[in-house]
Amino acid sequence: MTDPHRALILTMVLVSAADGNMTDAELKTIGDNVKVLQAFRGFDQSKLTNVAQECVQLLGEADGLDAAVSRIRDALEPRLRETAFALACDIVLADERTSREEMRFLQIIRDGLDIDPLVAMAIERGSRARHAKL
Repeated sequence: MTDPHRALILTMVLVSAADGNMTDAELKTIGDNVKVLQAFRGFDQSKLTNVAQECVQLLGEADGLDAAVSRIRDALEPRLRETAFALACDIVLADERTSREEMRFLQIIRDGLDIDPLVAMAIERGSRARHAKL
């Protein structure tokens, strides 16, 4: 069983690794999120690297993606599933480019966590607004 902190981190790592390239910007965003967001209150930040490595190992397994989404869903109550989706959106937008693989993973996460389509669109739009460049 995955705890909520690990589930949220798993979500971010999952999307970051989607295209096979975890960029510095994505890794920094993951670290920043863990440091400042209320959802991570009580999480020992010194364990972030180990948790991220566990996530990458899970994704390397034969049914890794399905197992990861199931773990995320099982570990999070519905309101935190929306938080997980919002974190995933932020990771996708952390660097200058968005890959098809990342967009596909967002869809898999949205569907796997049963995020209402209108809520998902609002979360995605909010992420784009937060990550807009001047």
